[in-house]
Amino acid sequence: MPEELDQDLLSIQEARNLAQQAEVAQEAFVHFNQYQVDVVCASMAEAAYEAAERLGRMAAEETHMGVAEHKTIKNQFASKNVWMSIKDVRTEGVIRRDEANKIIEIAWPFGVIAAMVPTTNPTSTAIFNAITAVKARNAIIILPHPSAPKCTAEAVRILEEAAEAAGAPKGLISCMTHISMEGTSELLKRPEIKLIVATGGEAMVSYAHSVGKPALGVGPGNVPLYVDRSADIEKAAHDIVTSVNFDHAVICAHENAIIADKPIADQLVKALERNGAYFLSDEQADKLGKAMIRSNGLMQANFVGRSPQVLAEQAGFKVPDEARILVARLSEVGPKVPLSREKLAPVVAFFVEDGWHAGCARCIEILEFGGKGHTMGLHCTDEDIIMQFGLQKPAFRIIVNAGTTGGAIGYTTGLMPSLTLATGGMGGGISSDNITVYHLFNVKRIAYGLRPFEPPIVDGRRSSSVSAPAASATSEKPSTSEIEAMVRKVIREELAHKG
Repeated sequence: MPEELDQDLLSIQEARNLAQQAEVAQEAFVHFNQYQVDVVCASMAEAAYEAAERLGRMAAEETHMGVAEHKTIKNQFASKNVWMSIKDVRTEGVIRRDEANKIIEIAWPFGVIAAMVPTTNPTSTAIFNAITAVKARNAIIILPHPSAPKCTAEAVRILEEAAEAAGAPKGLISCMTHISMEGTSELLKRPEIKLIVATGGEAMVSYAHSVGKPALGVGPGNVPLYVDRSADIEKAAHDIVTSVNFDHAVICAHENAIIADKPIADQLVKALERNGAYFLSDEQADKLGKAMIRSNGLMQANFVGRSPQVLAEQAGFKVPDEARILVARLSEVGPKVPLSREKLAPVVAFFVEDGWHAGCARCIEILEFGGKGHTMGLHCTDEDIIMQFGLQKPAFRIIVNAGTTGGAIGYTTGLMPSLTLATGGMGGGISSDNITVYHLFNVKRIAYGLRPFEPPIVDGRRSSSVSAPAASATSEKPSTSEIEAMVRKVIREELAHKG
């Protein structure tokens, strides 16, 4: 055997092997009853929760993104919170009986799922994907990001061992370890793969949708946040800074732009500063935008998930050590204004608009520019305004009086806990939900007959269709009176038949 083997060939062969093993394992696992499935998932959740801190440190060290302590919280969320939200969901056998309509619903898994994991959340997303997929009685193969293969593989190893110790067949959960584009393509196109779950950058998600398989994907989250004159300003400022600062803003649901109502704008600025926001000068904002955002609109990788101090240093200036987030005052949105784009870093644009109508328009402009279908937020106590924002915005998560990071993923709100936030039709996806176990199985339906279905009787004979009346001598189409007469005749004959 040669000392060095071609990485692409290794990756392709690994994809084939894992897909075949996963199919065999899933064909066995589909016969597990609900109790057995839940024992496996509970074991996985417990093992992941116990390893949350170690995996968080590994992810931060390998990717150089975010904060290890915050990644620990995400790992705990992906294991404990997610499991608690789905543990009572039936995914085996009869899941619902509709006695009135005589329909019996039966859960049925997709089969083998391929899940693409981002470098921004390399362990927590893998944990989330695996627990939800297995709960729905699927097998799953995790595809790590090339920048985070070790920590993702370790998370999957922990989940795999816990599942097998609880009785799951070997191969039900696995992870690609030889990462290449050729191997990824091979895996996604394998006939064993029945569903793709893509969480990550726009290019990754677009590729997943192009394969020709059913795919659940996300979209960019250029989240606007409107702060109304009726808001609790101190709470709003605290929530914003905490949300954007969390894990250095690598969760795409964080606030990317603040739209302040003019009467409270100065008050909000001071409150943000008290909470650790550093407002950039125009020169600093220009430097940061040019350094951080490429000409094609994508971020430079070495700016993703970095601290405010590192961001500033890489852009050629300094900010105080106590700065938790950076804020750039802007007046326009578009390609010529780099910081009006999505920023996976603790950087927020700041706009001032007079009144909620203008604030609403600015939010729509930001979402249309990048982030359509994802998330927006508002701090407001006027229920009429809140409802108008919900009705008018092109976003499927409207987070009210809470940070959008924790709110959108279901940590601080009643939304389903998830690390895959779909963007619906307007964002190029098939679902607008927080993806969870319900999206990972299909439903069979046994439907009993409720009413007779018989062809109508025409001219004393039962026919499979109703013949059209002869055309009028003066018109190619029957007149209104002729149509009415025909309808009355059919109704009389149907009633006569029934009576």
